[in-house]
Amino acid sequence: MRELIYYSTKARTSGNFDLDDLMAAGRMDIVCNVIIAAFFLSHKLREDVKLHLIFTGPPNPPVHLEFVSNPEMPISKKDVGGLIKRMLYKVRPGQKNEVFPGCFAEKKGFFELIKELQKEGKEIYIMDKKGRDIRKLDNEELKEAVFVIGDHEGLPKKEVKRIEKSVSVGKQTYFASQTITIINNELDYRMC
Repeated sequence: MRELIYYSTKARTSGNFDLDDLMAAGRMDIVCNVIIAAFFLSHKLREDVKLHLIFTGPPNPPVHLEFVSNPEMPISKKDVGGLIKRMLYKVRPGQKNEVFPGCFAEKKGFFELIKELQKEGKEIYIMDKKGRDIRKLDNEELKEAVFVIGDHEGLPKKEVKRIEKSVSVGKQTYFASQTITIINNELDYRMC
């Protein structure tokens, strides 16, 4: 299964935001694009993706939302925004709630998630244009890889220091959703 983490410094951590203005909700519009890029192909849904979202915006950070491929997932930005909104209302300290099939919400921070994934034997890679070329990772390295993508402000330096490996999809800086598309494309070539 492909595994991705998207870290958002501004995304709202409560469901009280306007679906008609996702940009004002801490760039929830970017979050919706990330979800769509992670899961959707033309006319079908990817069946092998797990996406973690870490939100550290106001009013109740941090929040962890987890999505596992589910054929019921909506594809429009507004519908995805509505799904996130409903999930955020279900965040409870000390509980991982399955809000919809394959959609989980909990109060958890980035480093706590990273430690859990490492305990599972996952290899964590920060996406960085100065990192190792993703095309140079061998298939064994990709099997247990988790790719961490920051929002338009990047990842906090204190979080990045805790992860030793970085990978690049090229010398340009891409949107988070574009980076996910490039990662998915590389994995499609290797794993299909």
